[in-house]
Amino acid sequence: MNILFFLIPKSKVAYVEDDFTLRQVMEKLYYHQYTAIPLLDKKGRYVETIAEGDILSFLREHNNLCFKDAENVPILDLKVKRDIKPIKSTARMEDLYNLVLNQNFVPVIDDLGIFIGIVTRNAIMKYMIMAK
Repeated sequence: MNILFFLIPKSKVAYVEDDFTLRQVMEKLYYHQYTAIPLLDKKGRYVETIAEGDILSFLREHNNLCFKDAENVPILDLKVKRDIKPIKSTARMEDLYNLVLNQNFVPVIDDLGIFIGIVTRNAIMKYMIMAK
């Protein structure tokens, strides 16, 4: 089986770009009710994943920052604590299984590092239950 069977394409996934501000990222997470969101560069390459915990840590370190001031904080100023690893679209299923054990979703990239979508842990689990 190919990992693309489980792919949620980029067109159906919320993501942010590296020129976003902290406030824009917070708004997008809130709107979609996500706890983490992929960060892409201007060419569409996967950079990293921003999580709520990363934002909370930043706010804790900058306790005088109000929501309005977050408009002036580039998202790249945040330190990401968890390394959410992407997987190539040509990878083996075993590699996907190993990543999804420790990540709620796995960003999928092509051979050039371009983000093409995600595979969720939920999709893998549902498939495994149905395959029994």
